[in-house]
Amino acid sequence: MPLLAVLAAPSAPAMRDLRGGRPSEARAQLEEALAKDPYGMAALNDLGVSYSMEERFDAARQLLEEVLARGSPHEQQAALVNLGELYALDGYSSAAEAYLTSARAVDPARPEPLYALALLADARGDRAAALANLREALEADRGALARRNLAFLYPEERLHFEALLAEASGDSVIASARWRELARGRFPTLTQAAQRWLEEP
Repeated sequence: MPLLAVLAAPSAPAMRDLRGGRPSEARAQLEEALAKDPYGMAALNDLGVSYSMEERFDAARQLLEEVLARGSPHEQQAALVNLGELYALDGYSSAAEAYLTSARAVDPARPEPLYALALLADARGDRAAALANLREALEADRGALARRNLAFLYPEERLHFEALLAEASGDSVIASARWRELARGRFPTLTQAAQRWLEEP
C-alpha cells in the first residue's frame, strides 16, 4: 500500500533528483552534505527517502528512526510520515495510520501528514475520509508549498495523488484518466481503489 514520502530539506540541491526519481544522484549530494554536517537531520531524512526509493527499506528505517530520535519537530514529522509509508508498504495499515496520526500531532498546521492520510484512507476504501483529509490539506496548503516537499517512491503513488487531487477539484476528465492508468498498476490495493472510483464516480 504505497503512499508518499516527505522531504525535510526541499530547498537542498538533492531535491530535484529525489522528486525526479533519481535516488543515487541525490544520495551523493546528501552524503556530501552529511560529511560537512553529521548532525544534519533533514539531510538524513532525505537520505532515508533515497534508500526507500531503491527498496532498501531496512537501511531507510534505521536512518528515519535516528531522525525521529534526534531531529527538530519538523524533521521528526517528516520521518514519522516516511516511517508510516514503510509500514503501509509492509501491509500494516493500522501501524501506518498511527504513525501518520502522530506526525499530524507534531504540527497540525502542516498538511503533509493529511495528504498521506488521504491516500491511506482511499486505499482502504474510505472515500469520505480520503476526501475530507485531502480538502483539509489543500486548505492548509493554498500556495502548494507543502506539495513541493513530497516525493513518490513509485509512479503509482504519484498517479494516486493526482487522481485524488483531480477528484477534489471536480476535474472528472483528469481524474478518470489517472484512475484508468492506476488500475493497470502493480499494487492490488491501488488497483482496487481505482476500480472503485471508475465504477462509482
